[in-house]
Amino acid sequence: MARFGSALHRKPAKKRMLIIVNPYATTVSDRLRNLVVYALQGRFDVEAVSTEAQNHATEIGREARDGGYDVVVAFGGDGTLNEVVNGLAGTDLPVAILPGGSANVVCRTLGIPNDVVDATEHLLSLVDDWRPRKIDLGKVDERHFVFACGVGIDATVVRRVDEHPKLKAKAGPYYYSWAGVSGFYRKYLLNATRVRVETDVGEPVEGVTAIVQNSDPFTYFASRPIRVCEGIAIDDGTLSIAVLKRAAQRDMPTLISRLLGGSRTVAGHRQVEHFDDVMAATVTTVSEEKDGSPRPFPLQVDGDYIGDRTKIELRAEPGALTIVA
Repeated sequence: MARFGSALHRKPAKKRMLIIVNPYATTVSDRLRNLVVYALQGRFDVEAVSTEAQNHATEIGREARDGGYDVVVAFGGDGTLNEVVNGLAGTDLPVAILPGGSANVVCRTLGIPNDVVDATEHLLSLVDDWRPRKIDLGKVDERHFVFACGVGIDATVVRRVDEHPKLKAKAGPYYYSWAGVSGFYRKYLLNATRVRVETDVGEPVEGVTAIVQNSDPFTYFASRPIRVCEGIAIDDGTLSIAVLKRAAQRDMPTLISRLLGGSRTVAGHRQVEHFDDVMAATVTTVSEEKDGSPRPFPLQVDGDYIGDRTKIELRAEPGALTIVA
């Protein structure tokens, strides 16, 4: 009887947690990592591993599928989360997020505190009410994305920012602004690469930039949400796409005012074509190099530049990711 009674009062086993840490993320340090792990050990059986190279988090995520974990935590920026997601998409193994980047778009979209200490406390509070749920993902070719991908001006900005990580960490959204203005005048005002966007919900359209969103907002400028597409949520099973039809200086003041939260929306701008409830789409270059070959366009996924392409295929993947948030 004594043995039976002691079994009734035995504490439940701690959930096994794997934390994938990007030590190069904007706000991550060894001291902060150790503090977070120490705090989480009170309620979880914690294992932490640091990434060592690009796409390493994806490899770790794939290995975690068969590791007996109850949750995998992405500790870094949106790029770190994207890599983890690409290792765990389509499984029932939940992903949680601790913010360590400059924007932390997905964290804020899901209602997770943007401060890592507060986010750690939030994660600890979920143990007694453990409710993993499904959210959607987008996919561009073979790469999943959580909140957005883009070609054109925004991808040019991301590429330039990624080339200067110290300035990105120091100046934050203001460096993005500078990169956007300089990239527009250097790359797009005089010789923009044009693309053709075809979707399953409307007529094809040509433009110089295409923004594809799986959630709202598109990003943040400090604490201000930046909205481009409309009618999109992270669990509605579709994508939304906004296409900027031309690169002209006279359009920029009205576009910028709408981006920064004016009374009018970006999707309603006369030079923007908007598609809602998209399940599949393609983006193809229509510009040519001097030798007649297709001119490539830059591509960014969840805020990381991943290369130049001449054509991409997009699709929505409803309920493809399990999360705890």
